[in-house]
Amino acid sequence: MPTNITAAVLNTAPGTLELETLVLDEPGPDEVLVDVHYAGLCRSDLHEIEGVWPATCPTLLGHEASGVVRRVGDRVSTLRPGDHVVTCLSIYCGECRFCLSGRMTLCPRRGSLGSRSRPVLINSRGRSVHPTARLGAFAEAMVVHEHSAVRIPDTMPLATASVLGCAVVTGLSSVFRSARVEPGSTVAVLGCGGVGIAAIQGARLAGAREIIAVDAVEARLTDAVKFGATATVQAGQVDTVAAVRELTEGGVDYSFEAVGFAATVEQAFAMLGPGGTATVVGLVPDNQPVSIRASELFMLEKRLQGALMGSNRFPADIPGYVRYYEQGRLNLDDMISAVVSLEQINEGFELMKNAGGTRVVVRIGDNS
Repeated sequence: MPTNITAAVLNTAPGTLELETLVLDEPGPDEVLVDVHYAGLCRSDLHEIEGVWPATCPTLLGHEASGVVRRVGDRVSTLRPGDHVVTCLSIYCGECRFCLSGRMTLCPRRGSLGSRSRPVLINSRGRSVHPTARLGAFAEAMVVHEHSAVRIPDTMPLATASVLGCAVVTGLSSVFRSARVEPGSTVAVLGCGGVGIAAIQGARLAGAREIIAVDAVEARLTDAVKFGATATVQAGQVDTVAAVRELTEGGVDYSFEAVGFAATVEQAFAMLGPGGTATVVGLVPDNQPVSIRASELFMLEKRLQGALMGSNRFPADIPGYVRYYEQGRLNLDDMISAVVSLEQINEGFELMKNAGGTRVVVRIGDNS
């Protein structure tokens, strides 16, 4: 039967999140009911709060979560009650040509898999509340499609696990899946938030010999070194492209744009050496055209590519990243720069914007 839950809802954009009671529907045949314990605050959430990206209000934001399965639908085969899970917004069908060829983030059915005959969330005014990315993690519980969650070991701390479903899977998979960074190569990462720090750790795991962190915030550059950067460049203080090219004697083999601006995409391409690949991971608005030197595409064989959430295969990737963590090779604990309560979620977003740090996490459930 439907359940009453407390949730942080965006009713107008731009705006702030408001705590209110929602009615959560029971799971359908292909869905699971998850009790949310922790959820990461992502810049894409902030884009909707600030009105940079269009929001379907009222909407329940949050897509990077960890929790425990309470109930499953009749056709669910991969999860069962009591499983510890991580959610991911790159839902997939598992049957189309993209899924079958390992390009699950391009699944053409992902927009319809979360559709249902009745609303999953209803507010006190009887109005349907839109769950972002068919998830809606800023709440005590959520009903999601089976292919939006993956099981993790019960021994994995749920607070730490909460950053796996977006920041970590995007950053690491962009290195492993999208760019396929080779051992001994040189790498630059523009933007040292959660995704950028994960990309830095991915480059270290891939065996890059030089990893240059680029950010305007000095504290983030200090953090980047702790996570594996071998050199730093403070944007705004020097010519970023010239500094990176000087450090690498002609440009990097791989660059990763994790900021979300056209200007930083252009920098990521310009700092490549011959044969280099720039991967755009940040969410660049459509109203920001990107300008590059087209001749470098063929004269220098440079490449500019995009990556939706790192082109991840999250049902396989996330358990693998948990193993890296368990082996002490992937530092997830220090990626969490602050933990706030659901009542403090707006303050958490202010921390994310103004205080540097890597990832702010909101604590919703009690145990981990």
